[in-house]
Amino acid sequence: MCTPADRIHRRLDLLDAGLSRHDIDRAIGLGSLLRLRRGVYADAGTCEPRRRAAQHGGTLACVSAARHLGLWVLSPDDPLHVALRPHGHGHPHDDCTCIEHWDHDENDRFRPPPVHGILRQIFLCRGAEEFFVALESALHARKIGRSGLDWLTKNTSAVAREAIALARRDAESGLESLVRWRLRHLGLTVRTQVRIDTVGRVDLVIGDRLIVEVDGVENHGSAEHRHRDLLRDARAAARGYITLRFDYALVVHDWETVERAIHAHVQRQLHLR
Repeated sequence: MCTPADRIHRRLDLLDAGLSRHDIDRAIGLGSLLRLRRGVYADAGTCEPRRRAAQHGGTLACVSAARHLGLWVLSPDDPLHVALRPHGHGHPHDDCTCIEHWDHDENDRFRPPPVHGILRQIFLCRGAEEFFVALESALHARKIGRSGLDWLTKNTSAVAREAIALARRDAESGLESLVRWRLRHLGLTVRTQVRIDTVGRVDLVIGDRLIVEVDGVENHGSAEHRHRDLLRDARAAARGYITLRFDYALVVHDWETVERAIHAHVQRQLHLR
C-alpha cells in the first residue's frame, strides 16, 4: 500500500508546477519519478496497483480500491478494477485484464474515489454480499461516517439499504460479516464479538448459547492455535454454550453445509436456554 503522499502526475501538471523538461528527465534518471506512459508519471513510492490503474487511464476502483484501503474483500485475486471518467477513455496495456468503471467524477482522474463511491461500485459490480462485507470493514476502520452512509442510502437500491441498516461497527472480520449477512433471512438474534467469562470474545452468538466461530484463512493452522481453540470450546461448554467452528473454505465455498449445521441446532432449539 502506498502512502497518501505518493502521487500520479500528468506532464502538463508538473510543468505548471514549475518543473522544466530537464527537471522531469533528471527525476526519471534518478529514479524518483517513473514514466508510466506518454505524459503520465508516478512518484517512485507509488504502489504497483495504482501505477497499473494510471497506465490504464484512471485510478483504482471497486474491490481493488477497497483492498488498497485495507478493507475486507472476498476475492483477493480479482483483475484490477479501474475508475474512468464517463467521457474519458481507457488505455489497454500489456497483459491488460482491467475491469473498467465509468463513473469517476473527480476533477483529477488519478485521484481515488471517496469510500462511499468505492462501496457503491462494489455493490453494482459484485453484489450485496461483497458490498456488506466491505461496508462493515469501512465502518470498523472508521473510514466512512454518517454523511457517506446517507449518500449511499440515497444512491443505491433497497437491497443496499437493507445492508446499510444491518451493518455494524464491531465486526472484526469479513467472514463474520458474511455469516451475519447470510443468516439474516432466518430471523435469528445474532450478536457479534460477545465476551464470555473464562472464554474471551467469540465471533457470534446465535440466540442465548449457540457460538459460531469463523477462522480466517491465515489463522489457527498451528498446533498451538488448535489447542487454544479446543480450550476455548471446552470452557464455553462448561458454561452451557455449544460451539460451531467453521473455516474460510467452508464459509466461502460450502455455505450450504454451514447453514445446514446451524439450522439443525436451531430446529432443535439448542440455541436457547
